[in-house]
Amino acid sequence: MNSNVNGCTTCSGGCANDSDAGFKITDQFQRFNQKNDIYNRSFWDSSINSKKTELFYESYRKPLKAWRHVDGYAQKDFAIRNAGWHVADYFAERLENEDRREGFLDYLTAHREGASEQRNVESPEAMAEEVKKTAKLFGADLVGITYHDERWVYTHKYSREREDEKIMDLPNNFTSVIVVCHEMDHDLLETVPSALSGTATGIGYSQDAITLLALAQYIQNLGYNAVSSMNDTALNIPLAIKAGLGEYGRHGLLITPELGPRLRIGKVFTDLPLAHDHPKRFGVKEFCEVCRRCNDGCPPRAIPADDPSERIYNRSNISGIRKWTVDAEKCFDFWVNQVTDCSICLRVCPYNRNYPDWFNQLRFRLMGSFIRRFMLWLDNILGGGKRKPPKWWWRKRLDQQ
Repeated sequence: MNSNVNGCTTCSGGCANDSDAGFKITDQFQRFNQKNDIYNRSFWDSSINSKKTELFYESYRKPLKAWRHVDGYAQKDFAIRNAGWHVADYFAERLENEDRREGFLDYLTAHREGASEQRNVESPEAMAEEVKKTAKLFGADLVGITYHDERWVYTHKYSREREDEKIMDLPNNFTSVIVVCHEMDHDLLETVPSALSGTATGIGYSQDAITLLALAQYIQNLGYNAVSSMNDTALNIPLAIKAGLGEYGRHGLLITPELGPRLRIGKVFTDLPLAHDHPKRFGVKEFCEVCRRCNDGCPPRAIPADDPSERIYNRSNISGIRKWTVDAEKCFDFWVNQVTDCSICLRVCPYNRNYPDWFNQLRFRLMGSFIRRFMLWLDNILGGGKRKPPKWWWRKRLDQQ
């Protein structure tokens, strides 16, 4: 597949380029092999795999009656967390006997046959608006569209059965990627770290599966090709940035004007003619340069405190991009020891606050301005990011949820 200097496979200069998105890509850039993702390495790499790792994964299959006698790690906490993951896990396990783990290692395929004739699209701009409206109808909180950039597609997929790489089978005729985001529950995330808080992550993935499958089926019903993809097939964050949904933060997460970093990302690859969005900048990089909340709050110190760089911690990092890079091995080791995922960096991030929309819009604007240090101080005064005990969430009345 041919591409121009910006990685675009569908145009010759009209697309948003790397500079617009804030990307610093060097001559050492190499596409990423999914086999080297930290979660996949935990199956084949003996330096990552351990009995604790096995217990970590087992806890998502069989809720633990007792692990730690600490609030947030009771059987009910594991039970609700795993229930949140249920829909995503169902699709992941649906075709495991065919060596497919859909949504995490392979794209989703639970579709009916689409239309044999294509709908005529006279206006890619109008079609893009229709797609966004449809995506939101199906549950998406945010939607953006970018061109198909092959650089972010994995060189190979990973086979859980063979514990080795396998051929990337994504069709090569796609022109666009529709990126959708689902909000994660703020109150659950205030209880991080806990098994209870992991429910927010599971629900996000389960909602992703439903929205992406419906959106791809809609496009197929118009007579076009569409592939729905969650954490599989390609890197989500670069595509989301190119689709105009947000910026990259120090903690390695997407930060959006509407939801901050409190979201899960999915995507649909398609050849449906669509207008593309452009990256938006609202001062995240400048704010993160003076803020160290995620670095200070990270127990294993997996988040860098210095400037963006080309540093490579281990094989789970992509090479040739100047950015803030998280040490995936340290991060995952903490997850394993907690027997649940961790989102402390998300909880403490000043962009993750549950204020009224108008106040958050004002805050975000000021956080991107010359008074960003004052806004950081104000967030601390307002008590932003402090952990709440899981029992607080369980005891809340329904009308307070």
